[in-house]
Amino acid sequence: MRVFVSTGEASGDMLAAALAEAMRAREPDIEFEGIGSERMAAAGFKLTIRTDGWASMGLWAALVKIVPMVLIGAAHVARLRLRPVDLVVLVDFGALNLRLAQALRRVGYAGPVLYFVPPGVWLDRPSQARAVARNAVALTAFAHQRDFYRSLGLPIAYFGHPLASLVRPGTPRLPAPADGGTVALLPGSRYDEVRRHMPRLIAACELLRARRPHLKMIVSAADRGCERIVQAALRGAGISARVLRGARPALDEADAAFIASGTAVLEAMLREVACVALYVVSPAAARYGRRVWKRRHFTLPNLLLEREVVPEFWQDAASPEALAAALEDLLRDPSGQRAASNELRARLGPPDALDRAAEFALALARGQAPVFA
Repeated sequence: MRVFVSTGEASGDMLAAALAEAMRAREPDIEFEGIGSERMAAAGFKLTIRTDGWASMGLWAALVKIVPMVLIGAAHVARLRLRPVDLVVLVDFGALNLRLAQALRRVGYAGPVLYFVPPGVWLDRPSQARAVARNAVALTAFAHQRDFYRSLGLPIAYFGHPLASLVRPGTPRLPAPADGGTVALLPGSRYDEVRRHMPRLIAACELLRARRPHLKMIVSAADRGCERIVQAALRGAGISARVLRGARPALDEADAAFIASGTAVLEAMLREVACVALYVVSPAAARYGRRVWKRRHFTLPNLLLEREVVPEFWQDAASPEALAAALEDLLRDPSGQRAASNELRARLGPPDALDRAAEFALALARGQAPVFA
């Protein structure tokens, strides 16, 4: 069996690798190839192109990448048309993957295409949902997206979020000492995220260190490019800190964390690591975001629980002073946020979500009709 998977950023890379490992546990001889990065490579994928640095913040940064994305998509459409696989799996990243699904169908590709976590989970765009449903079988990780698709009469499968299967609660840690503790900085997986967030996070940690002189910092870098940006920011600030690859190693050692809003906030909550979320974009991107984003919250745990359990700071509100004050409160008493982690885990669905997603994908690859229940 041959499976092609296309991602575009770190969260998709993680989901693709996890899905592949769960599929291979049932079908050991599967050959995986596709568009991805470090986690997919570690999971045994033959990468056709690496996605390091692809994901962008802001409209201009995205526009600059349109032509390369079109060329990459066209090359892979030709590749798959000439040598079809048993299953194509697209993971989020609609900028490339929705166009890839549409292009495959236009050239007559008749094989199964699975869209794992379709784009626009919280934006509720009917035209985008219909485009996904016309060209692929949709499988979401969020009950909200399932309900939206079904409100439009569109088929979509939902078994829960794979993180409910992958992330177990962390070992309970003793309270951080009043004069110290370990703070993890997760500035994001996109290069421009890291550049915008690191100076604020370093400044926030320096404010915390004034109150907690023995405070330790560790920084998570998603890939080699992010690591270079992180190291440059630390050198520029004259600060020494350990830099670890990936979210999990940093969270495993942390009493609390500053995290760029995204899947890593969800992972921290599931690991019961107290966290504060932030997100800063360019002024132009912020204006656009305010037009399209109509929800009260923007961080995944808060969206799922429909209230603020993770302090979240957007744009100018993400000042070093505000960030430091919020994390200081959590270092003193993380019990409220930790208590919400059980409720969050329940909202993500059953713990066998990843297994069921793997079985669903394998059924499609074998030519069986999808069962959406």
